[in-house]
Amino acid sequence: MHQPPKPYELAKRLRAGESLFTAWMGIPEPLLADMAAREGFDAVTFDMQHSSIDLNATMRGISAVNHAGKPAGVRVALDAFGDAARLLDVGAEIVIAPMINSVADARRFASAVKYPPLGDRSWGGNRFQQLTGMNVQDYLREANSMTVSLAMIETTAALDAVDDILAVPGIDGVFAGPSDLSITLLKGEKLDPHHQIVKDAFARIMTAAKKAGKLTGCYAPSYERAKELAAEGWGFITLVNDTQMVRAGAQAALKVVRG
Repeated sequence: MHQPPKPYELAKRLRAGESLFTAWMGIPEPLLADMAAREGFDAVTFDMQHSSIDLNATMRGISAVNHAGKPAGVRVALDAFGDAARLLDVGAEIVIAPMINSVADARRFASAVKYPPLGDRSWGGNRFQQLTGMNVQDYLREANSMTVSLAMIETTAALDAVDDILAVPGIDGVFAGPSDLSITLLKGEKLDPHHQIVKDAFARIMTAAKKAGKLTGCYAPSYERAKELAAEGWGFITLVNDTQMVRAGAQAALKVVRG
């Protein structure tokens, strides 16, 4: 039987070089997150940027995922660095910030989610004590390494600044977004996350992360591409979202009975 990882092991697994597959949640229903967590995913991530999930739903979803024995991640909304810190307080282990296009953006993100000396994260909440069993001094000492901050690289500006973004203290790694990269690199002509120009950008991002000794993550545009990305060494990989899971199940059942 598959044994769930211990709480706050996600960062260790990524730093050990594992490729981890996460479910991606956009429907504000904790029961769906709980169901996904009880499958074989390595983590469950809540998308607050492009979905109807709000802060309250995300907090409840994180608790459901933790209860199922899996780590929870969050992609916060644009510039919502305060929400990122609050969600770390209630048990998120990885936070992804979209549209980090400059060193200034990266510094603001790191400042919100890392305690001094790396940032200025404010102290508060006690949910982490229940989840980790750690006293406050031990948590304060270990929190910066126990949680993961990934800056999204998804524009031409971010791609040009990727080395400098990765050099910002408190930024643990980068997360590549293929859809927005395709739009920006193809100058708005079309959406094509499988385009060679996107694959080249991914290679550039991976090279920069390896050089900096930082972590990587990305959204896989297909299951087959996810397998390729894992073989290439990408760390935190989005495999499928909740809408896709529901639709695929419905379509598979209906195909059998209706042909």
